[in-house]
This record gives sequence, C-alpha cells and structure tokens, in this order.
Amino acid sequence: MVTFERVDGYRVARSHGYVSGTATRQRSLLLEGFRSLGALIGLSPSEWVSDAEALRAPALDALRARAQERGANAVVKVQFHASEQEDGTSTLVAYGEAVELVKDAAPT
Repeated sequence: MVTFERVDGYRVARSHGYVSGTATRQRSLLLEGFRSLGALIGLSPSEWVSDAEALRAPALDALRARAQERGANAVVKVQFHASEQEDGTSTLVAYGEAVELVKDAAPT
C-alpha cells in the first residue's frame, strides 16, 4: 500500500477499482477523563494517541482484505478520511485503487 500513483520498478497490469476499509471507535468517557486530567497537569498532547491514529491499523487491514478479495496484490493512491460524529464516535476510512502490480522487465 502506497500513497503514490506508481511504484518504482513495477507497472500496473490490471486495476480492480477503488476499495475502502473502515474502522470505528466509540467514545470512551474514561479515556476522555484521562485526557482532560493530562491537560490539567501539563502533559503534552503528543503523550496521547489520537483516535484517528489508533484506527489507522484496523482501517488499513480492512482495506488490504478488500483489495485481496478482488484479486489485487497492491493498493495505490491510498488516502484517509477521519470524522467524528456528534456522539463522539470516531471513524477512519482508508481508500485507494486496488491493482495488480508486476515487476518491470530489467532494461537491456
């Protein structure tokens, strides 16, 4: 999986269309409490993993699975969209083009 349109040394033999993977996380009141407490005592925001960062791996796993179901061996042009609902639920969508990559022939 890459964010680029092309992968050096490989060419797209076939496109399987766009695929996506989604991960969702409910708001945790306990976690919110710890975040607030951390802010009060001066902990840096970098001390806490954001919901979007925590959702990245499961969203990419779902994206990879969908691409493989279509017969792809790679996903190019990967992008992410994160959102938070009014109830505090966080959602991360990873999407890209599922493709079949083949190694370029060595130049002669």
